[in-house]
This record gives sequence, C-alpha cells and structure tokens, in this order.
Amino acid sequence: MRDLDETDLRILELLAEDARRSFSDISDDVGLSAPAVSDRIDRLREEGIIRRFTVDLDQSTLAGGTPVLVRLSVRPEFVDEVRDILRGADQVEHLFVSVDGTVTFHARLDGDATRVELNELVDLSRVRDYEVSLVESAEWTPTVNGTGFALECAECGNTVTSEGESARIGGTLYHFCCSSCLDRFESRYDRLEAGANSNDD
Repeated sequence: MRDLDETDLRILELLAEDARRSFSDISDDVGLSAPAVSDRIDRLREEGIIRRFTVDLDQSTLAGGTPVLVRLSVRPEFVDEVRDILRGADQVEHLFVSVDGTVTFHARLDGDATRVELNELVDLSRVRDYEVSLVESAEWTPTVNGTGFALECAECGNTVTSEGESARIGGTLYHFCCSSCLDRFESRYDRLEAGANSNDD
C-alpha cells in the first residue's frame, strides 16, 4: 500500500471535473509525461480508488419523472436490504446511508403516484417513517480534499497508511491498516462463503 501524493490528488481532482480529460491535458497540469499519467491512473484503478468513469447527466433536460429527495427512517434490521434494493433501482441517482440507519436518496418518481412508486421500490413495512421533498435543483460536485483524503480500512475503518496492506478477496480489492485486520476480514469472508456454499447443497 502506498500513500497518495499531491500529484495523485491533483489527477483525481482533474478527473472529477472531467472524466474524459486526455492524458496529455492532465500531464500538462501535473508536470508528468502522458505515459506516466496513464500509469498513475492505472494504479489508482488497481487500488480501487478509481472505480469507474461515468457520465454526469443533467436530468432536468431529459423527460422522465419528478425529481424528489426521499428520507427513509428504516427499521434497523432492514437497512442493508433497503440500501441494496435502492442501489439497483434505475430511478435512484444518489444514495446515502447515515450511521443511525436513515436512508436518503435522490430519485425521479412519478409525481402523480409518488407513494405508489415508492412502495414498489421499497416495502414500506420495513420503514418506520418517510419524508418526500420536491427538488428544485440538484448538483453533484465530487471533490478531492488533500488534507482529509485517505483510504479507509475495510475491517475497522481506520486510516490506511503506507504500512497498510491490500488484498483481492472474492474478486474485489480491499485495503487494510494492518495484517491483523486483513486476517480478521479474510477469516470472516471465508466463514460466510463456506456457509453460503453449504446452504446451496
């Protein structure tokens, strides 16, 4: 595991502004050659820091539903289930889960049948209370803050430093602050996988 330097952070800032920015454009800004920029971006992808390049659509220019912000007070035992359902829903654009289990999402729903469509998205019996607000405008501006930007340990949530470790487990790259966290995570993963396989038999 390596620390991210100022050049890595600047590359991330430039890509957050425009994911289609060319390597030569980035190289002019950061003072590296285009191949060196390409190598750094490849490493950032391998380390799971860059997950994908995407398109930022201005939904207000497209037809299809009323923009709403929905706040769900989800029963604790159903938070993961509701999050996973909403993550896969086409109507949902941004999804947030707070530590108290509140699930908030921005979506485009049928303005005349919002409650019906919401109930089709999420079983409202899993929810204690909910609030729907019409959205006048929405902006999504991803930023890279150099002073507070750090990888988080997949096991304990602590900051991963250059002393940390990375491992590909189940096809996904995870980062850990120490070998103990890596061992605990792998052990739990192996137990869960063994349990899932025994249920399939």
